[in-house]
Amino acid sequence: METLTDAKNKELEIKANDIRISIIEMLIEAKSGHTAGPLGMADIFTLLYFHALKHDPLRPDWQERDRLVLSNGHICPVLYATMAHAGYMPISELLTLRKFGSRLQGHPHREFMPWLENSSGPLGSGLSQAVGMALADRIDNTNTTSKIIYTLLSDGEHDEGNTWEAILLAGKERLHNIIAIVDRNNIQIDGYTEDVMPLGDLGAKYEQFGWHVQEIDGHNFWEINNAIYKAKAVYEKPSVIIARTIPGKGVKEFERDYRWHGNPPGLGPVDKIPKDKQGEVALRELRTLGGQIKSEHE
Repeated sequence: METLTDAKNKELEIKANDIRISIIEMLIEAKSGHTAGPLGMADIFTLLYFHALKHDPLRPDWQERDRLVLSNGHICPVLYATMAHAGYMPISELLTLRKFGSRLQGHPHREFMPWLENSSGPLGSGLSQAVGMALADRIDNTNTTSKIIYTLLSDGEHDEGNTWEAILLAGKERLHNIIAIVDRNNIQIDGYTEDVMPLGDLGAKYEQFGWHVQEIDGHNFWEINNAIYKAKAVYEKPSVIIARTIPGKGVKEFERDYRWHGNPPGLGPVDKIPKDKQGEVALRELRTLGGQIKSEHE
């Protein structure tokens, strides 16, 4: 993994903002989909696909590639947007999100897009899929020190028992080539996580089950990069990075509001922005970095 420099950090910031713009454009066109989680995870996906992840868009079946397993499939707009910007598909295809006949389903479907590592929809399944991949590598006697299985999970899906079964098994089997990244944004579709089903100290729970634990700011590229670097150096247990993120990041009217979990611009809450202005406001904020620069679209 390359060293993160000031120039690279700036490049990643610009790329993450471009990806957020694509997410909003997709959701406006689809008139359906999730907003808060994709915007909140854009920095992590950007760091992975444009810096940390070992992958090749021209060789999606390259055996030595790292794997990226998305468990909370409803945030797939950020996965699709990032992969398009990375060269896996035309950026123009993003506007087919959730349309009839599109490859870009509301939850990722590997049959339509073979460069995806997994299909996802039912919450709580992704870590189990990653554990299966890691165990298969062990059975096949592959070099599990060079191939990392990154697994992206939401905090809310820790309500699912299947997730904890996978956490237990990964710890028991010391699956050190798994790096789980938890989107700790504190929201889910019905409200705030600590109101719906309190998760408490997630890090302490993972630690008790035999995991190496780090907690970071999920919008700080230096912290994300350093955490991945440290996790890759752990050889005796799986690693989890609990990333504190802001749902709806980049659009101040959306940020930290659980009502944007499952609503696209145009169908969101109206107490801050009228429905017919939500997409326009979101794009203006992202294109001007919250008003810091003049938009070429104005």
